This record gives sequence, C-alpha cells and structure tokens, in this order.
Amino acid sequence: MAFPRLHNEPTALELAGQIARGELSAVEACEAAIARIEALDGPINAVVVRDFDRAREQAKLRDKAKAAGQAGPLNGVPMTVKESYDIAGLKTTWGFEFARDFVADEDAHAVKRLKAAGAVILGKTNVPVALADLQSVNPIYGRTNNPHDLSRVPGGSSGGGAAALAAGMVPLEFGSDIGGSIRTPCHFCGVTGLKPTYGAIPFDGHYFPGMKGGPTVMSMTGPMARSADDLALALDLTSTMPLPRARADGLKGARILLIESHPVAELDSAVAAALRHAADKAADAGAIIEHRTDLLPDLEAMHADYMKLLNVAMAARQPPSPDRPELTAREWLELLDKQANRMREWQALFGEYDAILAPVFGTTAFHHSDDPNWRARRVILNGQPSPFHTQIAWIGLATYPGLPSVSVPVGGHEGLPIGIQVIAPHWQDHTAVALSGEIAKLCGTQ
Repeated sequence: MAFPRLHNEPTALELAGQIARGELSAVEACEAAIARIEALDGPINAVVVRDFDRAREQAKLRDKAKAAGQAGPLNGVPMTVKESYDIAGLKTTWGFEFARDFVADEDAHAVKRLKAAGAVILGKTNVPVALADLQSVNPIYGRTNNPHDLSRVPGGSSGGGAAALAAGMVPLEFGSDIGGSIRTPCHFCGVTGLKPTYGAIPFDGHYFPGMKGGPTVMSMTGPMARSADDLALALDLTSTMPLPRARADGLKGARILLIESHPVAELDSAVAAALRHAADKAADAGAIIEHRTDLLPDLEAMHADYMKLLNVAMAARQPPSPDRPELTAREWLELLDKQANRMREWQALFGEYDAILAPVFGTTAFHHSDDPNWRARRVILNGQPSPFHTQIAWIGLATYPGLPSVSVPVGGHEGLPIGIQVIAPHWQDHTAVALSGEIAKLCGTQ
C-alpha cells in the first residue's frame, strides 16, 4: 500500500508563499521549473509545447507586480496547461494531424483567469488524438510515459499534465474531463484533480481546433495539482460563480457511501484494497461509512445511457463508426430527459450522504497499447484479461449526472499509485476537495 514518491517539490501554495516572503523571486521559480523540465522530461515527454521565453517575461512582470504591492494569489507560480487549451500565439492541435499548424489568437477562459492571478504559464502538455483515449499519444508530439514506469501510460486525455505534476516539473496544471480525462491520469500518476460540477467553470477557449462553439455535453475543465488546497484555490480563481463552502469540510460525522462494485466493471484486488483502506481511515477519523443504499440509481442502465451521450459528444471529433450512430433530434432529447431524471435520483441520494467513495479505474496504470479499438483491448485484473472499455463505468458515476469528483491518491501497489474518487452533490465541489484532502493526509499521500 506504500505510496510511491518521485520528488519533494513544493505545492503551488507553498511556492506562492515562498515568493511572497521573498525567499525566492518569480524569475528564480520560473528558471527552476524550466530546469526541471529540461532535466526530467526527455524520457517522459509531458511538456510538448514549450513557451519558456515568454514565461521568463511573465515572471519578470510578476516580480514587478509584487514590488508594487499588486501580487496575486499565484504571483510567480510556474504551471502548465493541457494542449487543448487556447493560448494566444501557441499551437492548439488536440493531436490532430490536420491541425498541426493551427495557432490560437486568444487565451482560453481558464488561462486568462490563472494569468490574472499571477501564474506563469510555461507551456502545454500532451494529449491523445481528439482527447479520446486513456493514454496520451498522437502523431504530432508522440507518446507520453508514466514517470513511475515508462512502459506504462500516464492516462489520458490530460496525461501529459499528470505526468508533469507527478515528476515534480510543475505544481499546478489545468485539464479537462468527459470520460475521466482528469481523474484517470491523476489515479495512474499519483496526483490529484477535480472534475467540477457541470457548468462551474466556463469552457471558453477549450474548443476543437479552429472552432469557437459551445461546451460539449458533460465535459468540464478543471485543475490538477499535488494538494487539495491547490485545487480549491484554482477552482475559486477560474469559476465565474461563487461556489458554496464545503458543507462537510471534515471527516468527523461525514456521511459517506462506499461503492466497491459495479454491474459492468470489475475491480482489481489491489485497487479494492486501497479503496477499503481509505474508507477505514475515514471511519477511524469519525466518518459514518455505509456500504449499500436503496437510493443508488440503476448503475447498469445509467452506464448504457452515459455511453450513448458520450458517443454523441465525441462524434464531432471522430470519424463515423458503428459505435457512434447518428441520432434523431427526438432520440437526443430523450437521452437528455433520461439524464435529467438520473440527476434527480442522485440529488435524492445526496439528501442522505455528504460524499461517495468509489474507484477511478479498475487497475493501476496499464502498459502502452497501439490498438485504437477500445473494445478489443484488455487489461489485467487479478491476473486475468478483462475488457478495457467497461472500465469507464467507474468514471461515469460522476460524469453522467454532472457531479463534482476529485481523484485523490490513497496508496500504491508494486511501485504504481492508486487513487480513488471522492464524489459530492451538485455545487458541493469544495466538499469533494476538502474531504479528499483529509483522506489523503490520513493515507500519507499529501
């Protein structure tokens, strides 16, 4: 169960405090991060779009702002963002060959907010083609490797960001998530990340290359970091609405439902043990852990509807296939009606519980695969091959009903990290973040 650590670099808030106290300058913090990327990233290949010259200029401006008494909460903290975010003057490709030369002309919403808070953006991190895989490889930037084991994936689609965090290159990253693209890389790499409540953070500037459309159904943008406190700050900086404070910010008395099984997805014994260990730690701290409830929605039916919505959402980014049939307007509206009814069921459940603990993925990070067909892939569960594509059912628990969910590391197995999901009610993002931080401290992973 020991958690594998790769570095002792400070968190974003720790680094911001050092800069505020004058222990180092923003320029020095920037140069140190650049040096770490240059020294560590060769075999990992996480930071694939580098903007070091402009980052150095940003850092100088941050030092001037501090001297003028105008430092922001992230004044001088170096970070990266997912390649799929627009940054004016940098390429945004989503791994598509046809978008190899597309250059954005405006910063994404999240990038604007983070820069305004004083963050120094060093560059962008790798993704799979179309953001459509749980590994991060594309024909433009190649393959990203898990820093814990280069033969394994870092996850996707925010895999480059999770790898950069885990290796200690940067303390903060911004990703996006519709099929586990924040949570799965965090689980595989041993860092933490939030998929916020649907609609909590604007999607502007996270578009298909060259397009400026509306947000994709179920998809959310959100922060990734190495501590819950950093997630909370980044959430508040990028949300355009005042999110409520945590209704349960400590484990004592918190009512928690533990989900350990799913009708369509298996769970490896090592992951199951880490989940149960985290629940036991929470119980020792005073949480009320329950293992079953009649309020739980029909998970098998919900997963089937989740996959239908997901296939439609991804259709604009993928070529036609039998797995992505076109729907009529009536069929689409019926799917949205079903989703709304499931949301009401989850709201009823959260009348009795403050949070849910559940797996992120049934295994630790798997070996790289060149097979693009999810249905043909297999993962090894308890020593036996098991279907890969059904594993996304764990992620769908929070994605389909639009619930906030934090992926937080709670242990490890054979040198690879293991994370779990902390899922909270709608708009209780800070509850998910706070409880995840408490659990991480108890498990010794933060």
